[in-house]
Amino acid sequence: MRTPRTLTARLVVTAVALVAAVSLLIAAITTLAIRSSLLDRLDGDVRASVQRLGPGPYADRDGDGGGPGPGPDQRNQAPGTLVSVLDSPTGSFGAVLTRELGGRRELSTRALGILGDVPADGEVHHVDLPGVGSYRVAASTQADGTTAVNGLPTREVDETVATLVGYEALLILLGLGLAAGLGTVVVRRQLRPLNEVAATADRVSHLPLSSGEIALDDRVPTHLTDERTEVGRVGAALNSLLVHVESSLGARHRSEQQVRQFVADASHELRTPLATIHGYAELSRRTPDDPVALSGALTKVETETDRMSALVEDLLLLARLDSGRPLERAEVDVTLLLLESVTDARVLAPDHHWRLDLPDEPVTLTGDVDRLHQVVRNLLGNARAHTPPGTTVTVGAAVAGDRVRVTVHDDGPGLPPALVSQAFERFTRGDSSRTRSSGGAGLGLSLVAAIAEAHHGTVEVESRPGSTTFVVSLPR
Repeated sequence: MRTPRTLTARLVVTAVALVAAVSLLIAAITTLAIRSSLLDRLDGDVRASVQRLGPGPYADRDGDGGGPGPGPDQRNQAPGTLVSVLDSPTGSFGAVLTRELGGRRELSTRALGILGDVPADGEVHHVDLPGVGSYRVAASTQADGTTAVNGLPTREVDETVATLVGYEALLILLGLGLAAGLGTVVVRRQLRPLNEVAATADRVSHLPLSSGEIALDDRVPTHLTDERTEVGRVGAALNSLLVHVESSLGARHRSEQQVRQFVADASHELRTPLATIHGYAELSRRTPDDPVALSGALTKVETETDRMSALVEDLLLLARLDSGRPLERAEVDVTLLLLESVTDARVLAPDHHWRLDLPDEPVTLTGDVDRLHQVVRNLLGNARAHTPPGTTVTVGAAVAGDRVRVTVHDDGPGLPPALVSQAFERFTRGDSSRTRSSGGAGLGLSLVAAIAEAHHGTVEVESRPGSTTFVVSLPR
C-alpha cells in the first residue's frame, strides 16, 4: 500500500515543480536566443567571406602566387572557411582551409554534391557535410557562370551552446535543491498553526465523553481563530464545533438526569397510593364485620386507585408524546373549546371569577381536539388549584399571523421566581406561595408543554405577584 504523502511534502513538491518549470522555460528561451544571436553573427561572417572572394575564382587557386592552380580561391579567408567552385570548365572543386599556410582539406564528391543543392540566392543555408561537419554556407553565381560556395563551421556555436546548456542544467539542479530545502523550512513554519489546531482536536478526541457531566474546556487559541486566514477559519470552525458538542453533551447529561429523576418521582408517586391501598386493604381484612370501616376503606382504595390510574395515564401520554407518535389531525374550534372549558371551571370553582376575552370571529386551527382540551383543562386546573378564592382568571384567544395564541391570566400571588424556569418540567410542584395544593403529581404543566410541542407550538409563562400569564402559541 502506497504511503500517503503529507501536506508539507505535496506543497514542497509543487513548489519545486513550479521552480523547475520556470527555470527550464527561462533556460530554453535563453539558449534559443543566444544560439540565434550566434548564428546571426556567423551568417554575417559567411556573407563577409563571400565578399572577400578574389577577382575570379581561378586567381591563384593553389595559393602559391604562381597563377591558376587546381581548387578554389583561398585568399583573405580565415582558417576553417569552406571555399568551393562548382560547374567550372575544369570541374567542381572545394576545400576547407586549415591553419597551415596554404593548407586545405579537399572535399569529397558527396560533399560537393550536397553543396551543389544549395540555392545560389546569396542567402545563408545550413548543410551537414559528411567527414567535415555542419556548416553555414552561401552560394552565389559568378560573372563567368560558375557557382561559388563559401561557408563557416558551426562547431564553435554548437560548443558554446552545449557549454551554456551544461551550466544551465547545473544551476537548475542547484536551484531545485535550494528550493526544496528552503521550501521545506518555510512550509513547515507556515503549517505550524495548523498543527496547533490539529493538536487541540487530538486532545479533545482523547477525552472520555461517553457518560457523566462533560467539560470541554480545551479550545483553539485566539490568535489562531482569525477568519481572514485559512487556518483561522479552521480554528474558528473547530471552536464552534466544540461549543456545539459541549452544549449537546450538557443537554444529554441533563436529559439523563431528568430521566433518572423522572423514574424516581414516578416510583415515589406510585408508591404512595399503593401503600395507601395496601393499608386500607389490610384494615378491611381485619374488620370484616364493621360495615362503616369496610365502606370507608373501600372508598379510600377506590380514590387512590383512581389517582394512580390518572397518574399512569399521564405517564403513558407523556411517553407517547416523547416517542413522536402522531396526533389526530382535525379542525378544532378554539373559541368553542374555551367556552366549554371555562363553563366547566365555573362549576368546579365558583369562588373564582372566570372571564373570557375572545375575538368576534371564531378561532380555528388543525390539531387533536382531545389533547387541546387537556391543555386548556390543565391550565385552568392549575390556576384554580394554586390561587385563592376571589382570584380573577381571564382566558383569551387571538390570531397572530399564521398562529393562534391562547392565554390564561390570573391575578393571584404568582409563581416563586425560582420555579418559573422549571414550571414545565415533570413532577414540578408549586409551594405554599400559591396558597393551596391540588394533590397532583406535578405533571399537568409538563403535559401542556409536551402537547404544544407535538403540535409544533410553544408554551411560555410570565409571573410576578399579582399577575401570572401562560401563553400557548400554536400554528393554525
